[in-house]
Amino acid sequence: MIEINKVTKKFGDLVATNEISLSVARGEFFAVLGPNAAGKTTTIRMICGLLKATEGQGTCLGYDIAREADRIKAQTGYMTQKFSFWSDMTIRENLEFVARLYQLPRLRQTVDQTLEQLGLTHRQKQLAGALSGGWKQRLALAAVTMHSPKLLLLDEPTAGVDPQARRDFWDEIHTFSTQGMTVLVSTHYMDEAERCDRIVYLANGQKVAQGTVA
Repeated sequence: MIEINKVTKKFGDLVATNEISLSVARGEFFAVLGPNAAGKTTTIRMICGLLKATEGQGTCLGYDIAREADRIKAQTGYMTQKFSFWSDMTIRENLEFVARLYQLPRLRQTVDQTLEQLGLTHRQKQLAGALSGGWKQRLALAAVTMHSPKLLLLDEPTAGVDPQARRDFWDEIHTFSTQGMTVLVSTHYMDEAERCDRIVYLANGQKVAQGTVA
C-alpha cells in the first residue's frame, strides 16, 4: 500500500526528515511513533502527495508520490492534527460540502449513513465551531472516511481530547480497520502505538526502529 525509500525533506537548511524508508502492507494498521518535531507530519504529507520530497522516491496505492499526487488524494482520507473543517457550518453542512467535493452519488443518503455510523445524527444541526474536541474529532473522521478511502492517514488524531473520547475514537478506527481499510496513524502516545500491527519510531527526522510491537 505504501513504499517509500530514503525520502528526505528539507525546508531551507532545516532537514525535517532524513532518508526515511518504510513499507505498509494492504490492510495493515501501522503507527508512526515519535515526539514532537520528529518528522511524523512531514512524512505523512509526503506519502499522500501534499508535500514533495527533496530526495528519495516512493509509491502510495501504486501511484508515484511525486508525479501522481492527485490520484493518491482521491483514494485517501487524511485527518489533520488541527481541526480543519468549517466552524460556521453545521455538522451536516460540512459533510454535504465534502460529499460534493468528492462528487459522491446519492448525497443525502451517503451523509445520513455517515452521520449514523459515527453517532452524529442527533447533533447534525449543531455548528461545528460549538463542538467539544471529541465531537470535532468525530466530525473530522466522518468527513475523511465518507468516500470509503482505501487508505486512512491520521495525524496525531487524539491530541487534546479527553480519555473517553480517545477510547471511543480508537474503537471507531478499529472498526474501519477490520473492514479492510489500511490505516496509518501518527502519535506520541506509546499506548496508542501498541494497538497497531507494526510501528516505525522517528526522532529528529531520523528512523530509529521499525517492527512489531514486541
